[in-house]
Amino acid sequence: MAFRIDDSVCYAKTHEWVRVDGKEAVIGISDYAQNGMSDVVFVDLPAVGKAARKEGVLLVIESVKASEEVISPVSGTVSSVNHALGASPELVNKDPFGEGWLLKIELADAKELDSLMNAGAYRALLATL
Repeated sequence: MAFRIDDSVCYAKTHEWVRVDGKEAVIGISDYAQNGMSDVVFVDLPAVGKAARKEGVLLVIESVKASEEVISPVSGTVSSVNHALGASPELVNKDPFGEGWLLKIELADAKELDSLMNAGAYRALLATL
Protein backbone atom coordinates (compact mmCIF):
# COMPACT_ATOMS: atom_id res chain seq x y z
CA MET A 1 0.00 0.00 0.00
CA ALA A 2 1.31 3.45 -0.88
CA PHE A 3 1.13 6.11 1.79
CA ARG A 4 1.20 9.86 1.25
CA ILE A 5 4.50 11.42 2.26
CA ASP A 6 4.91 15.17 2.57
CA ASP A 7 8.37 16.12 1.31
CA SER A 8 8.28 19.43 3.22
CA VAL A 9 8.29 17.92 6.71
CA CYS A 10 10.67 15.88 8.90
CA TYR A 11 9.68 12.56 10.42
CA ALA A 12 10.29 10.69 13.66
CA LYS A 13 10.70 6.90 13.70
CA THR A 14 7.47 6.80 15.71
CA HIS A 15 5.60 8.30 12.68
CA GLU A 16 5.07 11.87 13.84
CA TRP A 17 5.92 14.68 11.45
CA VAL A 18 7.32 18.17 12.14
CA ARG A 19 6.98 21.28 10.01
CA VAL A 20 9.14 24.16 11.23
CA ASP A 21 7.43 27.55 11.24
CA GLY A 22 9.84 30.12 12.63
CA LYS A 23 10.55 29.16 16.25
CA GLU A 24 7.62 26.76 16.35
CA ALA A 25 7.24 23.16 15.30
CA VAL A 26 3.87 22.14 13.89
CA ILE A 27 3.32 18.47 14.73
CA GLY A 28 1.03 15.80 13.35
CA ILE A 29 1.03 12.10 12.57
CA SER A 30 1.93 10.57 9.23
CA ASP A 31 -0.45 9.04 6.74
CA TYR A 32 1.00 5.64 7.67
CA ALA A 33 0.16 6.22 11.35
CA GLN A 34 -3.38 7.45 10.78
CA ASN A 35 -4.05 4.55 8.42
CA GLY A 36 -2.93 2.06 11.07
CA MET A 37 -5.21 3.62 13.64
CA SER A 38 -8.28 3.48 11.40
CA ASP A 39 -11.10 5.93 12.19
CA VAL A 40 -10.00 8.54 14.74
CA VAL A 41 -12.83 9.35 17.17
CA PHE A 42 -11.08 11.54 19.78
CA VAL A 43 -7.86 13.50 20.21
CA ASP A 44 -6.87 14.27 23.81
CA LEU A 45 -4.99 17.51 23.18
CA PRO A 46 -2.67 18.86 25.88
CA ALA A 47 -3.08 22.28 27.46
CA VAL A 48 -1.30 25.25 25.95
CA GLY A 49 1.76 25.90 28.11
CA LYS A 50 2.42 22.21 28.79
CA ALA A 51 6.08 21.24 28.66
CA ALA A 52 6.91 18.72 25.94
CA ARG A 53 9.96 16.50 26.26
CA LYS A 54 11.55 14.88 23.22
CA GLU A 55 10.48 11.21 23.12
CA GLY A 56 7.93 11.76 25.90
CA VAL A 57 4.20 11.14 25.51
CA LEU A 58 2.63 14.26 24.04
CA LEU A 59 -1.02 13.25 23.73
CA VAL A 60 -3.33 10.31 23.06
CA ILE A 61 -5.40 9.65 19.95
CA GLU A 62 -8.37 7.31 20.24
CA SER A 63 -9.66 5.39 17.25
CA VAL A 64 -12.25 2.69 16.76
CA LYS A 65 -9.36 0.21 17.06
CA ALA A 66 -7.39 1.46 20.08
CA SER A 67 -5.81 4.37 21.90
CA GLU A 68 -2.37 5.38 20.66
CA GLU A 69 0.20 7.62 22.29
CA VAL A 70 1.75 10.36 20.19
CA ILE A 71 5.42 10.81 21.07
CA SER A 72 6.95 14.27 20.99
CA PRO A 73 9.65 14.53 18.31
CA VAL A 74 11.05 17.71 19.92
CA SER A 75 11.24 19.46 23.28
CA GLY A 76 9.59 22.75 24.10
CA THR A 77 6.33 24.27 25.23
CA VAL A 78 2.92 23.66 23.65
CA SER A 79 2.03 27.01 22.10
CA SER A 80 -1.16 26.11 20.22
CA VAL A 81 -3.49 23.17 19.66
CA ASN A 82 -5.80 22.35 16.77
CA HIS A 83 -9.19 23.04 18.36
CA ALA A 84 -10.96 21.89 15.17
CA LEU A 85 -10.14 18.30 16.19
CA GLY A 86 -12.56 18.58 19.12
CA ALA A 87 -15.55 18.66 16.78
CA SER A 88 -13.92 16.86 13.85
CA PRO A 89 -11.29 14.34 15.00
CA GLU A 90 -11.59 12.61 11.62
CA LEU A 91 -9.49 15.43 10.13
CA VAL A 92 -6.48 13.41 11.33
CA ASN A 93 -7.54 10.68 8.88
CA LYS A 94 -8.71 12.92 6.04
CA ASP A 95 -5.83 15.40 5.95
CA PRO A 96 -2.97 14.35 8.27
CA PHE A 97 -0.51 16.88 6.80
CA GLY A 98 -2.99 19.77 6.59
CA GLU A 99 -6.14 20.37 8.61
CA GLY A 100 -5.39 17.30 10.74
CA TRP A 101 -2.30 18.83 12.40
CA LEU A 102 -2.28 18.28 16.15
CA LEU A 103 -0.39 21.08 17.89
CA LYS A 104 2.46 23.55 17.81
CA ILE A 105 5.46 23.54 20.12
CA GLU A 106 7.76 26.47 20.73
CA LEU A 107 11.13 24.82 20.20
CA ALA A 108 13.50 24.61 23.17
CA ASP A 109 16.43 23.37 21.07
CA ALA A 110 16.31 23.54 17.28
CA LYS A 111 19.26 21.11 17.12
CA GLU A 112 16.84 18.31 18.06
CA LEU A 113 15.45 18.60 14.54
CA ASP A 114 18.71 17.13 13.26
CA SER A 115 17.73 13.71 14.66
CA LEU A 116 14.60 13.55 12.49
CA MET A 117 14.36 11.93 9.05
CA ASN A 118 13.78 13.67 5.75
CA ALA A 119 11.10 12.32 3.41
CA GLY A 120 13.54 10.00 1.61
CA ALA A 121 14.71 8.39 4.81
CA TYR A 122 11.11 8.01 5.98
CA ARG A 123 10.17 6.33 2.69
CA ALA A 124 13.04 3.89 3.27
CA LEU A 125 11.79 3.18 6.80
CA LEU A 126 8.25 2.47 5.53
CA ALA A 127 9.67 0.07 2.93
CA THR A 128 11.01 -2.09 5.78
CA LEU A 129 7.65 -2.34 7.59
